[in-house]
Amino acid sequence: MNNNMIFEYELVCLIINFGQASKSLKIAKNNGINGGTILLARGTAKNTLLEFLGLNDIRREVVLMIANKNNTDKALKEIENALKLKKPNHGIAFTIPVSNFLGCGDYDFSLKSEKRSENKNMFNSIFTIVDKGKGELVMEVAIQAGATGGTIINARGSGIHETNKIFNMEIEPEKEIVLILSKISETEKIVTEIREKMEIDKPGNGIIFVQDVNKTYGLRDK
Repeated sequence: MNNNMIFEYELVCLIINFGQASKSLKIAKNNGINGGTILLARGTAKNTLLEFLGLNDIRREVVLMIANKNNTDKALKEIENALKLKKPNHGIAFTIPVSNFLGCGDYDFSLKSEKRSENKNMFNSIFTIVDKGKGELVMEVAIQAGATGGTIINARGSGIHETNKIFNMEIEPEKEIVLILSKISETEKIVTEIREKMEIDKPGNGIIFVQDVNKTYGLRDK
C-alpha cells in the first residue's frame, strides 16, 4: 500500500438525459476521474402536455463515480457547462460524502469519523426502495409533500437465483429505487408522507434511507 495516497473521496451522481453518459465520463476522465457506472432510469416530468401525450416518463442515465474531492469541482463544472444542466430538464448532478471504499486502485483503507462538511446547498438525497410498479406512487406522494421531481431506477439481482441486498432487503428484478433530492427543510415532510402512505413500516413494503449531499449542480429554486 502507498501510505501517501490517502484522500477524501465523494460519490458523484449524475442524472442526465439518455445518451449523455459517455460524454460525461470522457469529461470526468480528462479531469482525473477514472471510470464510472451507468444505470438506466426514468425521470418524472410535471408537465400537463407531456402527461396528456403520454410522454411524462423521460429516459435518463444515472452515472455513479468515486472521485477525489480535489477533482470533483472542476469536472462537474465542465460537465454542467457541456450538458447545459442549468437549463430545465437537462439533468442534475450532486455529490455525497464517502467514508471508505475498496477496489478502485492502490488506496489505503482508513476508517475515520469526519465532521459534516459545510454545505451551503443544504440538500438531502432520499432513496426509497419499493416493489416494481410502486415507484410512480412514491413520486406522487412525494410531490404532494413538496418534492419537485425524482428519478426511478429499475433494480435487479446479479443472477437468476441470486439477489443483491441493501440493508438486508433483497433487491430483485421486481424492485424500483426512487431517488429524490430535497432541501433539508422539506426532507422530513417528504419522508414522513412516503412512510405513511406506502406503509413502509410493514414487512416487505420497502425501505427509505437519507444521505447528506455535499454539492449540487443544475438545481434551480422553485
